[in-house]
This record gives sequence, structure tokens and C-alpha cells, in this order.
Amino acid sequence: MPTDPALPDGRPAAEVLAELRALRRADAPTRGGRTFAYVYDAGLDGLDELAAEAYTAFATVNGLDPTVFPSVARLENDVVGAVAALLGAPGAQGTFTSGGTESILLAVKAARDHARTVRGITAPQLVLPSTAHAAFHKAAAYLGVEPVVVPVDPVTFRADAAAMAAALTDRTALVVASAPSYAHGVIDPVAEIAAAASARGVLCHVDACIGGWILPYLRRAGREVAPFDLSVPGVTSLSVDLHKYAYADKGASVVLHRDAELRRHQYFAHAGWPGYPVVNPTVQGTKSGGLLAQAWAVLQHVGEEGYTALAGRVAEASDRLLAGLRSLDGVRVLGDPAAGLVAFTVTGEEAGAGAFDLSLLLHLADEMRELGWYLQPQLSFDGLPPNLHLTLTPATVGQVDALLGDLAAALAKARSLEPVTVDPALAAFAAELDPRTLGPDEVAAVLAFAGLGEGAGLPGRMAPVLVLLDALPGPLKERLLSEFIGSVFRI
Repeated sequence: MPTDPALPDGRPAAEVLAELRALRRADAPTRGGRTFAYVYDAGLDGLDELAAEAYTAFATVNGLDPTVFPSVARLENDVVGAVAALLGAPGAQGTFTSGGTESILLAVKAARDHARTVRGITAPQLVLPSTAHAAFHKAAAYLGVEPVVVPVDPVTFRADAAAMAAALTDRTALVVASAPSYAHGVIDPVAEIAAAASARGVLCHVDACIGGWILPYLRRAGREVAPFDLSVPGVTSLSVDLHKYAYADKGASVVLHRDAELRRHQYFAHAGWPGYPVVNPTVQGTKSGGLLAQAWAVLQHVGEEGYTALAGRVAEASDRLLAGLRSLDGVRVLGDPAAGLVAFTVTGEEAGAGAFDLSLLLHLADEMRELGWYLQPQLSFDGLPPNLHLTLTPATVGQVDALLGDLAAALAKARSLEPVTVDPALAAFAAELDPRTLGPDEVAAVLAFAGLGEGAGLPGRMAPVLVLLDALPGPLKERLLSEFIGSVFRI
């Protein structure tokens, strides 16, 4: 039977590119220092063009087999070698990956397989602070590892080293520390956690996806940075994203192991089929050499002095922003930010003296978005306050004064708005729902109530949606988020 064609007969290249550019104009800006999440802007002229040209030169190279494309091995050895020199120890070995999530997944796989083959553990556990990145929970879910979550210090937001040590058991395959944690930008007590892990014969991974590249250069720029990398006794693996503070294009990351024997547990090899023998260092098999080439080119171009100068600019932006935030009435910076990440909350009269005000905070985020700034809302969790999260880059240095001025005005405006609340009856009803048994109609009804119904698109203001999400139990929240993203990606 005849069917409608999947594609048009073919369109002129200029027309296709024009449509792509039109779509791009609806996105948040990735350059200019006004989007404080998801993007990392070095503010260097020509860097984007260099990365694009390097990618194009290697776009058709298949990284699956370095014996056919030996350039892949040369470029990867150069990139991983630079990471090992910056963060490693003698004999450290690593792999270039597509991003922090893949690096973390590979570190957890290596730990799981090491625990299984070396220690005979058949039901492995992953001990992690509550502020560890969600990618560890994804890795645990994918790999059949049980996560053991340890609450962090509610004042410093750092992992509690003693509590982490107490959580270790004979089933622990891996313990995690962050340098820094994404949510609050604070560095966990890596040395203490790693020492406790080593004493029990447990592997220790440092999630330095954000801080791994900038922290050493902050130290070279004169800032005090506690040891956190493979030079710390007991640390056995580390992840660092080059598409963050190394300013390569996404996705570019490295997972580093203390030695080749540990890295071997990360690999997948299979000869039990009639095709070519397969050995994959990463989750991906076929992969373009373009991402590796552009990361290599950016590292080579910026160099030691360039990264030191860029780290200094991030530190300058952070100093000015923190001073400005702390001068604003009702604004409280969370923890002691160490590497370009800042989280703050706000207080209001309605919430009580010194208590955070969720409605005010989310109104503030909406008001700032109206003024052309994107500050990332983070909801409350396990007694930790909701907050607005900012990722600082060199491009934000020139924007700090404008940001603080608009923030003060937006906060005054937010305080004048009617508070957003959740009907207590609705909250009580939601608390009784079992997300595993909800049918499509029930899920659709809850989404519609939140303003996220099918076809509704994103609401103009997110405060009402996020206040409702904050009030929902975690499992229900996760179910609704999954359903919502499914409605976004629906043909």
C-alpha cells in the first residue's frame, strides 16, 4: 500500500541551513555569559571556529578501530596523557569518552567487575554522598549495583567522611567523592574518604567532571586547592569533562584509572559471534573521530598559560559575584564554592526568619529569565534548601555587575508578587499515589494540572510548575518528569 514519504524529495542546502538557524534562535544563548548552566564559554575569539574545523577534518573517521585509523590512537593518547599529567599518578591510564555520564558509567562498571572478579562480590554496592551526581544512580540502575546514599553535612553541604566510612561494607565495590559537587560547588573531603576506602580494600572514584580541569589551574593562578586527584592515596579513578572548563565542544570527557589493570575492567570484548572480533573501551562502538579531534585541537591551542589565565578570570568572576550576592538582603550563598559553581537561596517574611522561601526563589528565577538571564532552579532535597545555581565562565567576568543589578531589581519585583502555593489537599492526595500503578489518563491529568499537558508546551513562568514538583514525593516526581519528557519527544 502506498504510504506518505518519510522525507521530502530534497531541499536546497541553503534552505535547510536557514531553517536550522531559525530553530537555533529560539534557544538560550550559548555565548555571551548570560546563560548560567549547560554551557561553558571561554570568551576567546576563534576558539569555536578552530573546534569546528578540527571536527570537520575528522568527522568521517571511525573511532571504533584504531588499527584502521591510527590517528585516533595518537589523538587519544595525547589527550589522555595531558589529563594524566595534570591529575594523575605514575602509570595512570584512561579513556576518552562522550561525556561525564559515560565516564561515570565506565568507572562504576570497572569497579563492579573488579569487585566480582577480584573480591568475589556478587551483589555490589555503591556508596555515595547525597550530593553525588545523578549519573551515578543511572550507572547503578544500568549495571545492577545497589546505591547506598549517605546524607551530607547540612551546613557545609560536603560529604561526611565519618558517615561515608561507616557505610562501607564487605559488599562495597566503589565509594564516591565529588570535586566539586554540581549542586553546591563544594569539594568533598577526598583524602579522608579515600583513606577509609583504601583501609577496607574498596575502590574510590572522584567525580571531577566539573573541577578536574579548572582546579589545578586555579592552584597555578594562586588559589588554595586541597588535593583531590590521583595523587591522593586511595583514589583509584577520576572523571573529568573537557567540554566544561577545558572549553572543548560537547561531548568530550576522560575517565582515568590508577593503572592499566583497573582500566581493563572497564573494557568490553566479545569474540563469540561470526563477525569481526569486538573490543570496546567505551559504551559506544562506532563513534566519530571529530569530537576527539576538536578536544585535542582546543587543548593544544589554549595551552598551559592560557588555561591558567582563564581559571584566573573564573576566580575573579566568582569573587565579585559572591561578594555581590552576600550584600543583597535575604540572599544566602550555600556552602563554600570552590570552582566556578555558586548556589544561593533567598529568604522571605512569609517563610519565617532566616528560612528559605521557595515561591520567592522561583519567582526570582522567572523574573531573571524575563530580563534575559538563565539561572538554574534546583529543588529542595532531604532537608537541603532549594536554590538557584550559577555556572561561571570567563565570559561572565564582564557580566557580573549587570547580573547583580538585575538580580536586585528582580528580587524586589519577586517580593511584590503573590506567593505560589500548593493546595494542601492536593499535596496529601499526591502523597498517596503509587506512581507504579498510575495509568496514562491519571498521569495526563496530573501533568495538565501542573501546566505540562500534552501539546501545552512549556509554560511562560515555571514557578507554579516547580512549586508543585517540589511538593511531590520523589518517585511520583520522577514518573511525571519521565512522562513529560516523553511528551516533548513525541511525533
